[in-house]
Amino acid sequence: MPELKGISHVEFSVTDCDRAAAWWHDVMGFTQVHRARHDSFENRDLVHPTGMSIAVKTHDAPLSRSFDERCIGLDHISFEIADRDEMLRWLTHLDGMGVAHSGVKETVLGPLVVFRDPDNIQVELFVHPSPEQVMALLNDADSPEAQQAVREISQPPSDDAEDS
Repeated sequence: MPELKGISHVEFSVTDCDRAAAWWHDVMGFTQVHRARHDSFENRDLVHPTGMSIAVKTHDAPLSRSFDERCIGLDHISFEIADRDEMLRWLTHLDGMGVAHSGVKETVLGPLVVFRDPDNIQVELFVHPSPEQVMALLNDADSPEAQQAVREISQPPSDDAEDS
């Protein structure tokens, strides 16, 4: 199987890319690094101190005026955060920015907070479960490949891998 290094970037279609870029900066801590105008759209590229990259794009002739996760396509974007204490810091930040949110929601995989950007795109903050918690949720219907994949991502790289 060819390898993937990770997600390169996420790009959102929005009604106003300047407003969206300001929101991603003010609320989520991204920095705008590029702006461009093309034949039928304009975009803003932003990066986060973690290395994650987001782009927001405004089309000249959009098919709709608001995001709806019930349509085929993107449902939501979820950001991993370290733990429940960090989640509480985020709630304080969101409150301070005037961003409406769900509060902490408990799920079988762990706690999350849901909120929306100015174009109604659902954004989540999520505390990932430990590999042991994920393994406990797997049932007999899950494939051996799925179980192996969880085991592989939960193991730290060996010293042998660093030497190659």
